[in-house]
Amino acid sequence: MSQSDRIAVLHGVNLDQLSRRDAGHYGTLSLDRLERTIGGFAADLGLRVQFFQTNFEGEYVEQLHKLDGMADGIVLNPGAWTHYSWAIRDALEIARLPAVEVHLSNVHEREEWRRVSVIRDLCIETVAGKGPDGYRDALARLREELNR
Repeated sequence: MSQSDRIAVLHGVNLDQLSRRDAGHYGTLSLDRLERTIGGFAADLGLRVQFFQTNFEGEYVEQLHKLDGMADGIVLNPGAWTHYSWAIRDALEIARLPAVEVHLSNVHEREEWRRVSVIRDLCIETVAGKGPDGYRDALARLREELNR
């Protein structure tokens, strides 16, 4: 493992309820199973991941603040906060780490309001609609960025 191998994976609101949500959009994995899958992707890429999930916006912001010196990159799926949380956007900007925005469902083909992302311009890439495999793509993109 290199010195630039620490990735924070931040899950937002309602992601702890994945197994109860519409399987057509979100698949059938629980958050625990999703995190184990992501952990496997990370190991294959030589990355170390730390996971965080909350349903409280302020805690999400605080976690972004705590990443200084603890992570080299971020994979984030803020859930519905993606579409309107300027506080999370500001905290992501403060974090000043390469970040990839991930959505399990294809937000670009869903309701109009889901197509809005207040964090997209701060991220090096957005991955949407690939289910759990989107996290592999996000980690690979961060690996590429960190190896520059």
